[in-house]
Amino acid sequence: MLRVGDLERSLRFYIEVLGMKLLRRKDYPGGSYTLAFVGYGEEQDTTVLELTHNWGTGAYDLGTGFGHLAIGVDDIYATCAAIAAKGGRVVRQPGQKQHGTSVIAFVEDPDGYKVELIQTPPRSDAP
Repeated sequence: MLRVGDLERSLRFYIEVLGMKLLRRKDYPGGSYTLAFVGYGEEQDTTVLELTHNWGTGAYDLGTGFGHLAIGVDDIYATCAAIAAKGGRVVRQPGQKQHGTSVIAFVEDPDGYKVELIQTPPRSDAP
């Protein structure tokens, strides 16, 4: 779950820039907040991200305990180019990890949360 300062802005980022779908959204007037769930597939089949907007709160301190979200992608270079073309902020261009062989990149959402993109290995059709 991520607390976001502007739910519509965050939804545009996760849906239009990262290509997720809005799975469900519900206002809770008694608690003065809205929950929105986004992901790449249905909740029963894949991991989803819960975005929480507390009404009247426009920004949060990110804190030191949170690191980042991570998403595997088939073509990290094309993905970063598409994100940048949609106005997304690529804060670390694709490249090999410092202490490993994985190719990674980082993008930043409108609230400053980091999202790591990780190049997934080619799939094998062998049994």
